Amino acid sequence: MSATLLSLDQSTSATKAVLFDDRGAVRDKASRNHRQIYPQPGWVEHDADEIWRNTLAVIQELAARQDLSPLAGLSLTNQRETIVVFERGTGRPLYPALVWQCRRGEPLCRELREAGHEDTIRGRTGLKLDTYFSASKLKWLAREQPDLARKLREGDALVGTVDTYLIYRLTQGAVFATDTTNASRTLLYDIRRLAWDEELCALFDVPVRALPEVRDSTARFGATAAGGILPRPVPICGVMGDSQASLFAQQCFQPGTVKATFGTGTSVLLNTGATFVRPPDGLVSALAWVIDGRPTYGYEGLINCSAATIAWLRDQLGLIRDVRETEALAAAVEDNGGVYLVPAFAGLSAPYWKPEARAAIVGLTAHTRREHVVRAALESIAYQLRDVLDLMKSGAGIAVQSLRGDGGPTANRFLMQLVADICTVELRVSPVPEASAWGAASAGLLGLGRLPSPEALATLGRSWTTYQPQLPTERARQWHEGWQAAVKRVL
Repeated sequence: MSATLLSLDQSTSATKAVLFDDRGAVRDKASRNHRQIYPQPGWVEHDADEIWRNTLAVIQELAARQDLSPLAGLSLTNQRETIVVFERGTGRPLYPALVWQCRRGEPLCRELREAGHEDTIRGRTGLKLDTYFSASKLKWLAREQPDLARKLREGDALVGTVDTYLIYRLTQGAVFATDTTNASRTLLYDIRRLAWDEELCALFDVPVRALPEVRDSTARFGATAAGGILPRPVPICGVMGDSQASLFAQQCFQPGTVKATFGTGTSVLLNTGATFVRPPDGLVSALAWVIDGRPTYGYEGLINCSAATIAWLRDQLGLIRDVRETEALAAAVEDNGGVYLVPAFAGLSAPYWKPEARAAIVGLTAHTRREHVVRAALESIAYQLRDVLDLMKSGAGIAVQSLRGDGGPTANRFLMQLVADICTVELRVSPVPEASAWGAASAGLLGLGRLPSPEALATLGRSWTTYQPQLPTERARQWHEGWQAAVKRVL
């Protein structure tokens, strides 16, 4: 079957182009990493122009190997809260992209919290007043870069999440738009009214005129020939933030279905249905997607450090040379030897939300080996996931019988079995590692009329890898209690 859709996956670390046929089989893919820029402790930036060049480069790489003339369209999924300010007309970035991991907005969040704005913000956006989301970084930019603030007010500059920026450049400035899932991550969007909130925009010093039009995830966002790389212009259709795209790919269309995307961090997303329900403390609400004007909502737990913890073992401690070593090293010991690694390198997110917390390795003795520390790092991913799932179960009043997983770390079978054991749930791992890219492509196929409904994805015949809990429940509880004690010491 001929390839039908090209999906761009612009993540925190890389830009990928994935070529799918209309049954979700990957025909080819290409990837380019971009730099992580750390101007000072707690600050994280990306070069948006480098991301644009990499976008063209990965499309060009596929075009050199594949016949792209049968393409039905191009879809896009992206790191969600990262924000770009760019010039109207040219699309040229006017400041480095401010990444979701960046903490520079924390003092401003504290100011707004002390001024009593947190409850209003949470009620309208479903989100916490935290610099993880975009708006406080934009308020920082308005204070520190008055010339840029003036350009935004006067209409010479525009602002948007990475999808908005790439769509603008792909369409040569013809389309300035985002989708609902990305808009809802900015702290500026009312997820019940499905509109930018003028009061919140004023609070964060963001002119409404500088923000993009918001469209459904299955809408069309113009057409592109990717700067002449494609043989003809194709529609841009299927735009979703990466976590929501993964939920879509995992076929979590019914309330109570939940997925975890393992990446730099882990996003845990639970479908809660068609009505907005304010989340319990420790979680945020999300727009899972909007199709034909009808919203689907979810609870989300955001974990800062998952694969990032493994990268830290390699890059900072030198305990491993390759992330693939962790599976054998962790399996070489019977348990963690009483060692717990709490990866609060940039604070602890869900369900604790303590940005001032700092990482620690707890329980070291003279008998601790490298294998124990590596195992503790993998276990930290499973423990954080359990913390979030426990809160989701109590907050939503929904029993989670099965968890669906995707992302690069799912290749680590030891880790996946550990997740099933610690969380005491069945874990079903996606057969498509590029789940976010396939989710956006699926939304594109729906918007282009090549799928009759989201549920039709179930007919494509997937073979999931399933992990059943094998650890006795009491043992899992004891291990988790040890983790909770370690977290208390960090807090």
